[in-house]
Amino acid sequence: MTPSARIQATIDLLDAIIASARDGGPAADTLIARYFKDRRYAGSRDRRAVRDHVYDAIRRAGECPQTGREAMIGLALDRPDMAALFDGSTHAPLPIEPGEVGAAAGTVPGWLQPLLATPVEQSALLGRAPVDLRVNRLKASPAQVAAHFPDAQPVADLPDALRLPEGSPVEQSEAWQDGLVEVQDAGSQWIAHACAARPGMTVVDMCAGAGGKTLALAAAMDGKGTLFAADTIRSRLARLGPRADRAGATFIETLLLDQSHEARGLERLNGQVDVVLVDAPCSGTGTWRRNPEARWRLTPARLDRLVAEQARILDFAAPLLAPGGALVYATCALTDREGRGQVDAFLRRHAEWTAEPIAMTPGRVHGAGRLLTPGHDGTDGFFFARLRRGA
Repeated sequence: MTPSARIQATIDLLDAIIASARDGGPAADTLIARYFKDRRYAGSRDRRAVRDHVYDAIRRAGECPQTGREAMIGLALDRPDMAALFDGSTHAPLPIEPGEVGAAAGTVPGWLQPLLATPVEQSALLGRAPVDLRVNRLKASPAQVAAHFPDAQPVADLPDALRLPEGSPVEQSEAWQDGLVEVQDAGSQWIAHACAARPGMTVVDMCAGAGGKTLALAAAMDGKGTLFAADTIRSRLARLGPRADRAGATFIETLLLDQSHEARGLERLNGQVDVVLVDAPCSGTGTWRRNPEARWRLTPARLDRLVAEQARILDFAAPLLAPGGALVYATCALTDREGRGQVDAFLRRHAEWTAEPIAMTPGRVHGAGRLLTPGHDGTDGFFFARLRRGA
């Protein structure tokens, strides 16, 4: 592909990503993979260049543009070398017309800015995320894993965490294939740490998804005890099985719950669980480094639905805890409605529950919980709180 043809390919992809964001379709990385699957003529350098152009244009545009050309012109007008590639040649975009305006630059959509939990370091929200690894203590020690990754750096106060440069091909490594490590953001590792799961406990990961935090809990439990991974989406839970086998976490039990009737499927566990992790569905505002087009998908109405769903999940999760048990609530979100406000509302509804301090170094105390941000902590953005049921 010529450099100009790469620009046109980027525009085509951005058109698809913008339409998908408006319609609730597949994410950008899925659309990029599909695009190149049908275009085998594109070499590895072409794919990498187009992917970089796509994400650079997405990161620059705070509000969702009307077209891919608008998004790309916004990027090109800041880069004369790129603007020159709009030359109208074969497979190239038409020249930029005098007065043609590109997408406006920005980080946070205007309507969302006053809802953020803190004046978040906005440039860090759209920076490139590193690759964090969690050493799987069921199979290896940090020293054993470090030998496989000479470029890895330790993460302060997380003994099982290692950090690699952005884009490191971890899944091609022998250590990953043998289950010695999992790719997991340091913020997610802190949330698993806050659960304080121990061998012999009964633990439920309520919104387990593909099981990243479930596997961290399994390692903390040293494979001993009872660990449930629960979710309402079969395809997500199906991804946990192969990961658990690779990690040697064969004691995990999966629970496929019926959406809107979860309490019925969990009733047998009421009053018996030591720790419940509710990593609730959320706006994903803390993960924009990895999914920058998520800004274009979020609307006020969608945020309202998410806040209501988070409250509903907390309410059916609470009865599972034994007296004195702990519920850890977490979201990869940076809005107060999903974090501090959600926990405050739960405590008002459940008088027998209290919030307890979380003794750890990173993050900032934020209401009843802690807030992690990319700029302050070098992690994805998270709010999490530890709630205790009265004895």
